[in-house]
Amino acid sequence: MAWLSITLELDPAQAETLSDALLEAGAESVSLESTSNDPATLEPGARMRVVALARAAVDPGALVAAAAAAAAIAPPGFALARVEEEDWVRRSQAQFGPIRIAERLWIVPSWHVPPDPASIVVRLDPGLAFGTGSHVSTRLVLQYLERHLRPQTERPRVLDYGCGSGILAIVAAKLGAGEITATDIDPQALATTAANAIDNAVVLKVAAPESLLPGTFDLVLANILAGPLIELEPLLAARTRAGGRIVLSGILESQAAEVAAAYAKDFDAGVISAAEGWALVGGARK
Repeated sequence: MAWLSITLELDPAQAETLSDALLEAGAESVSLESTSNDPATLEPGARMRVVALARAAVDPGALVAAAAAAAAIAPPGFALARVEEEDWVRRSQAQFGPIRIAERLWIVPSWHVPPDPASIVVRLDPGLAFGTGSHVSTRLVLQYLERHLRPQTERPRVLDYGCGSGILAIVAAKLGAGEITATDIDPQALATTAANAIDNAVVLKVAAPESLLPGTFDLVLANILAGPLIELEPLLAARTRAGGRIVLSGILESQAAEVAAAYAKDFDAGVISAAEGWALVGGARK
């Protein structure tokens, strides 16, 4: 079976946003890589390469146009190549190596040996559901969890809202959180999260939003986009206990003040951290 490889080059903020939109528009997988000579650093003015894989029957122009409209950017130019099934597997595996998220946390695909077996290792392969740890917005939340979850002092109840691959919920479990619930409106994301939890030997409650049991959580995580996060404020506030914390990502730095303002009624909300044009917003429930 043949596939289409669609390659685009964009500035980092647009690349992150468009990669999500490409998955929503029908791409089977999306990867990001730096065009810099040193892929470990993002030089000023550097661009990111977005590589999307789609079924051969897909109209690539329509796919890119739909994703660009969802991301609110002008449709970018792209290069197109045909990829055979066997080549796709090799290419995907070559593009996704181990990712060091923090001093003691690695995300490692199943075909790689963990670089540091003594660290906390999360096994996660790229797939249909978003979230492999490569996105800055995801890393910001994972780094927050690595800094703040201390199982020897507390085991918080955690809600991962918009779980995608389940990476946030799985890392929370690996770091010693207590009862963890993961939810998403996408059935594929729920299935992927459940499978990834089994692969990592952690226990999660996985359910669609309408099937969640009543109750509140000590820590609510949501890595989505600024617009949906603003709309979800009443729902997420209702799920956060008094004194509990909310952590929001998928937010451009230019959008952080607007998101924080939307949550100010119910939370002591502000910017927690930022990197490469993306911000982590959150605070304590009033």
